[in-house]
Amino acid sequence: MISLVLGGDVNVQGRTEPKTAFRALIPLLNGADLRFVNLEGPLSGSMSDHGGLDIPHKPNWRHSAPEMVGALTGAGIDVVSVANDVTYPPGAALASLSVLEQAGIAYCGAGANLSAAHTPSVLERAGRRVAFLAYTSLCWPIGQEAKADSPGVAAAGAYTSYQPDPRVLDVPGRPPVVHTTPVAADLERLVADVHRARASAEHVVVSMHWGLPGDELTEYQVTYAHAIIDAGADLVVGHGPHSVQAVEVYRGRPILYSLGNLVFDWPAMHGRHVDGLLAGCLLGEQPRLELIPVRRGEDNECLPLAGEAAATALRHVAELSARRSTRVVVGAGMGTVEGLVSPKR
Repeated sequence: MISLVLGGDVNVQGRTEPKTAFRALIPLLNGADLRFVNLEGPLSGSMSDHGGLDIPHKPNWRHSAPEMVGALTGAGIDVVSVANDVTYPPGAALASLSVLEQAGIAYCGAGANLSAAHTPSVLERAGRRVAFLAYTSLCWPIGQEAKADSPGVAAAGAYTSYQPDPRVLDVPGRPPVVHTTPVAADLERLVADVHRARASAEHVVVSMHWGLPGDELTEYQVTYAHAIIDAGADLVVGHGPHSVQAVEVYRGRPILYSLGNLVFDWPAMHGRHVDGLLAGCLLGEQPRLELIPVRRGEDNECLPLAGEAAATALRHVAELSARRSTRVVVGAGMGTVEGLVSPKR
């Protein structure tokens, strides 16, 4: 058996003491064999310090200073996803990867070319190897996706189509039905990546940056997630909506559609999208998944919830997960996901 703690979106900036970012969560992180989060924002330094824009199509966004990596090392984070919509432009992305390498933190989901971006990060603990892959469906269409000879992120794109509501003739203005489908080439490449990762490790974890704000799932999320499990992954961990979404047990293996936010210092997010989950997972012969609700308070510090606040948050997760035919049992400050089975090898 091998234990993992998984967190959602993390952005650390503006701290005089970066190592304090996770201080209230350290007891929950300690003891796991591996700790994973999505690093939302390059550790490259900000062009706004010199009158420029870090991301031209996101004028309010600010990249983090390289020294903020101390938050990750201080919390013992072992591996991060860098496949997300703010790993851009390529120069900042590569600079951030260098910072992570120097700090001894593994990463997945971006690289100097297409092959590097799709290469898993394989970590060994307790005599077992875990391969981490990461992809983003939230991706700027110009210059962000890695190509054969250019840097970028591993993309898992989707197409959007609109179907008129059947009652639009008698009820003018009814919104259309929205359909989303994966880009076939991206889905095929992702599935092939999972197959290759299975050949190099006992366990495969796939990170997906996807979805829309709120708790409703898009069609493409479910299609990608099921294909990933069908290809042999042990676990899908999602993030990107900045809010908590359902957990689904599919073929005995968990899909965490969105863990929401964890530590998130970007000023525009203060007081918004404050809820998240930490997921504690055991992989192996007797798999187990536990959910711990967290919330950023008035001072923007991320704290585990307790008492009725925790129960309310977990009941919400349980209600969302029931829509995916999955049972989450609400306990004291923790939810337990039922129905997991050990994958056949």
